Amino acid sequence: MAEATDNLILEHLRAIRGSLDALRDDVQDLKRRMTSIETQIAQVEVRVAHLHGDFAGQSARMDRIETRLERIERRLELAPTS
Repeated sequence: MAEATDNLILEHLRAIRGSLDALRDDVQDLKRRMTSIETQIAQVEVRVAHLHGDFAGQSARMDRIETRLERIERRLELAPTS
């Protein structure tokens, strides 16, 4: 009887070990996937920062064009002088 009990306990321990191994593999997979997602988010943040820089550059260009246009309008007397 004691041998049957020992075998039953060993069988349960093996099942638990198998479940833990599967769980460990799943956690490792999740860690890899999370790292990948974090890397992708960081890349998106970099792209957004570049877009902000591009928008700032476009605004500066538009400001220069506006200044030149105002100067042209004044020279041609198309706009009131300030």
